[in-house]
Amino acid sequence: MIDMTILVVDDEVRMRKLIKDFLMKKGYEILEAQDGEEALEIFEKNENKIKLILLDVMMPKLDGWSVLRQIRQNSKVPIIMLTARGEEQDELFGFELGVDEYISKPFSPKILVARVDAILKRTNPEANKLKDYGGIVIDSEGRTVTVDNKQIEMSLREYELLKYLVDNVGIALSRDKILNNVWNYDYYGDSRTIDSHIKKIRHKLGKRGKYIQTIRGIGYKFEIK
Repeated sequence: MIDMTILVVDDEVRMRKLIKDFLMKKGYEILEAQDGEEALEIFEKNENKIKLILLDVMMPKLDGWSVLRQIRQNSKVPIIMLTARGEEQDELFGFELGVDEYISKPFSPKILVARVDAILKRTNPEANKLKDYGGIVIDSEGRTVTVDNKQIEMSLREYELLKYLVDNVGIALSRDKILNNVWNYDYYGDSRTIDSHIKKIRHKLGKRGKYIQTIRGIGYKFEIK
């Protein structure tokens, strides 16, 4: 499995936690730093495994621009700058220093995650094929599922259903929505067929099957706990 580690640098504890929670739901490993000096120390120790940095601009000890300059002396790791400012001049300055993306606070965590995914997809095409969801590793190209380093056999429909659930991690999905997206509107039978498939998938996932939660009166949700 290819490690996808992100370094989150922000002096606000609540902001780091918000970003960390959303990224971990997508299977990313997170390292944290509360100021620029700590960020450089952590990056130096973990440079080979850090695939992207989320870097706040205004921080104590050493600001984001200074951290960016030092990292860019030896590394091309993707960097997304986070700032409360939204002025065009600041954005242009950031791009001149080698910023890959620029996001102004406040921002939507889901949009942030989408931008992280997009950048990592461009910069790590091989790694993007494998995604770890709490011990469930899905190879989107080979269409295989591995649980705790053991590949499990799944039918095409079971694989597509599991993939749809993990792609919408943390979101409660109705049976109708699952049918429309996994069965592609071509199924006219009882929606309870989903329950049957879910039961089989849970069994195959073993102890990881608990990640697929039943939402009473609605349908199902995949959530890592």
